[in-house]
Amino acid sequence: MKDFVIFVDSACDIPPETLKEWGVRFCSLSLVFSDDPKEYSDYDIPAKEFYGKMRNGVQAKTSAVNMGKFCEIFEGIVSEGKDILYLCFSSGLSATYNFASEAAAEVMQKHEGSTIKVIDSLCASAGYGLLLYLMVQKKNDGAYMDELADFAENNKLKVCHWFTVDDLKYLKAGGRISATTALLGGMLNIKPVMKMDNNGKLVSVSKVRGRKAALKAIAQKYGETAIDPKNGTVFICHADCDDDAKELAEYVKEDYGAEVKLTVDI
Repeated sequence: MKDFVIFVDSACDIPPETLKEWGVRFCSLSLVFSDDPKEYSDYDIPAKEFYGKMRNGVQAKTSAVNMGKFCEIFEGIVSEGKDILYLCFSSGLSATYNFASEAAAEVMQKHEGSTIKVIDSLCASAGYGLLLYLMVQKKNDGAYMDELADFAENNKLKVCHWFTVDDLKYLKAGGRISATTALLGGMLNIKPVMKMDNNGKLVSVSKVRGRKAALKAIAQKYGETAIDPKNGTVFICHADCDDDAKELAEYVKEDYGAEVKLTVDI
């Protein structure tokens, strides 16, 4: 059986050093700041520096990996005699999946006998990372590439993403809520509880008043949707709010007995 690698992009929010430990190859989406014309990799800027810039009013815009870059990366891997299983950032949030699929087709045409499978994870951030983690475990247990691909397709909609935001202005800037909703929500200290839907898009599920209530609501959603709440695999990611992540982990543990597997500062 031909050797293969699991491949991901930086939208999985798993640190590069952890991906290397897991034996996972990866590429990075890029970003630019409104006060700086330089293009950065997702991994170039430490999280605290990134959020510090945003708190100072600097805007950041991300970009998908282009087809040319994917071709270059894929050709490098297949030239090693390995196939590629790419678990990709949700097509509902990025053009990355489309570019990767086109690049895979082109590289396979040039390199007869090579196989590159691109799977639309319909996931993002720690949910994406969680699905990757489960796939790595199965690969380490001896799963073949086709088996892993089937596992990803059969389980990607079973990954539940629950999250909240503290400041509604970014949802307004992304066109996800109206300016009026953002203004009123800010005045009333309203925090949305959101999730990824089955199309890989962000949707609002409910609204609560206050940050603590939002964290408790997320923990409750975990209990409602987990197949096995006590033994479920839980990842928590946070945007430079470590205390909130620890508080949420405590709620999940106290209410359901679940231990958080990984906490990531994205």
